[in-house]
Amino acid sequence: MEKIIMTGVDGNFGGTAARRIMKKVAKDQLIFTTPNQEVIKQYQELGIDTRYADIFNKETLLKAFAGGDVLLLISMPFVGDRRRAAHKTAIDAAVEVGVKKIIYTSIVGAGEEACNTYEVSDHKVTEAYLKSLDIDTIFLRDSQYAEAMVSAFEQTAEQDGVLKNNMGNGHMAFIARDDCAEAAACVAAGAGENNKIYDISGPEAITIAEFCKIGSEVTGKKVSYTEISDDEMYAFFDAIGVPRSTEGEWAESAKSFPFCSDGMVTFGRALRLEQMNACSNDFELLTGRKPLSVREIFQDLENHRIGSRTSTEA
Repeated sequence: MEKIIMTGVDGNFGGTAARRIMKKVAKDQLIFTTPNQEVIKQYQELGIDTRYADIFNKETLLKAFAGGDVLLLISMPFVGDRRRAAHKTAIDAAVEVGVKKIIYTSIVGAGEEACNTYEVSDHKVTEAYLKSLDIDTIFLRDSQYAEAMVSAFEQTAEQDGVLKNNMGNGHMAFIARDDCAEAAACVAAGAGENNKIYDISGPEAITIAEFCKIGSEVTGKKVSYTEISDDEMYAFFDAIGVPRSTEGEWAESAKSFPFCSDGMVTFGRALRLEQMNACSNDFELLTGRKPLSVREIFQDLENHRIGSRTSTEA
């Protein structure tokens, strides 16, 4: 019987993946890891083997991963050298204790050589490191969470009704975060093939103007789209208190944007350049159902809020 380790079960993504996998495999196959002691108690009460793990402390990871066969490594929310180091520490600990396979939640665009966004670059480094090791891997390259753009849509609707960003006419197959978590849970439970890369995308690649049109039709809130430059994007985020990096502090007026501006601006640029337009049926292949469309997500807004990010959230 394989033991499945899941990291970051205290996060939005990780918590959903944890709840989903409990419906797919026996509880005694699961090891949940988190630095959050309250979450440890919550899952212990459900009969799960739950262990404390500090992503920056290899010794805690060695203990947390001991006895596991498969590791679902959910990527960290911070960006740059700190994230790369955290991922490497987790991977090294998993290899040292004998984990046989690592499933990594990567990002759309990681397979595009020219795509070098603030977020994607870290994922490329982690993917390359995993490929260099003698271990089975599966990469899940998630498209952008639709919830992130829903937040932008709703904030725009409350203001002047004109969503402005640098995405231009680029295409993205927006996907629900919960669908990404479902795919991860299915793969951790045994779906998919080893040493494969899966594009976890929504059912269609659309422009942000089309996204706004769908949202307007469903909600009755009229939001249109205007393209602005990268520099204008930075100026907007600076003005409302969004920090440039994940090391900064978010102003109260910036709570609808739980992502740093370096990430959002470079992401928008790559999207505009059609470096992140992957759209596949991999989600259906892995889960047995179709992913939610943008229209379906807008029709169920209460269950598709982006929420706050935690120290272990992807």
